[in-house]
Amino acid sequence: MKKYNVGILLFPDIETLDFAGPFEVFSVASELNNFELFNVFTIAKTNAPVQSVHGLSVNPSYSFLNHPKIDILIIPGGFGTRKVVKDYDIMNWVKKNHNSTQLTLTICTGAMVLGALGLLDKIEYTTHHLLFDEMKNFAPKGILLKGHRFVDSGKIQTSAGITAGIELSLHTVAKFFGDKVAKETANYMEYVT
Repeated sequence: MKKYNVGILLFPDIETLDFAGPFEVFSVASELNNFELFNVFTIAKTNAPVQSVHGLSVNPSYSFLNHPKIDILIIPGGFGTRKVVKDYDIMNWVKKNHNSTQLTLTICTGAMVLGALGLLDKIEYTTHHLLFDEMKNFAPKGILLKGHRFVDSGKIQTSAGITAGIELSLHTVAKFFGDKVAKETANYMEYVT
């Protein structure tokens, strides 16, 4: 059985649960299965600590220069995404890694990143409900589905705000390893879907 590398992008002013929720889902799914399903890690532009929007300081596992190959890329949201879309190094890194992932997931305003790269053109997606109007600037050719917790558009999967990232992650676990594994993970986390 293949063990999948789940790489979670970190950046300043990231929304804490946007990255911590998916980190927990994939980690717990693997833990409940002898640590054989997923290798979960965080990545930032450098190895320096990253501060979330509410002040939590997080040490990235890797930098852009030394991370393992990524099978599932997760792009969280938060106020920091507005700076991310203007950061050439981060945007170039996302585009390069998206090209070689099996799946790329966005949580909340992380959709802005894929929209700014043109990766949401002509596909269905969703994001945080307060971002609907603003997303027209980032993904004018994308098909925004309002009122959805998450949208699976094949290689690209997007979720609404914050806790919806947990649901998208559980959906992804099911996609790779079946509903039973996803339900056991949700039960262990006491997450009601």
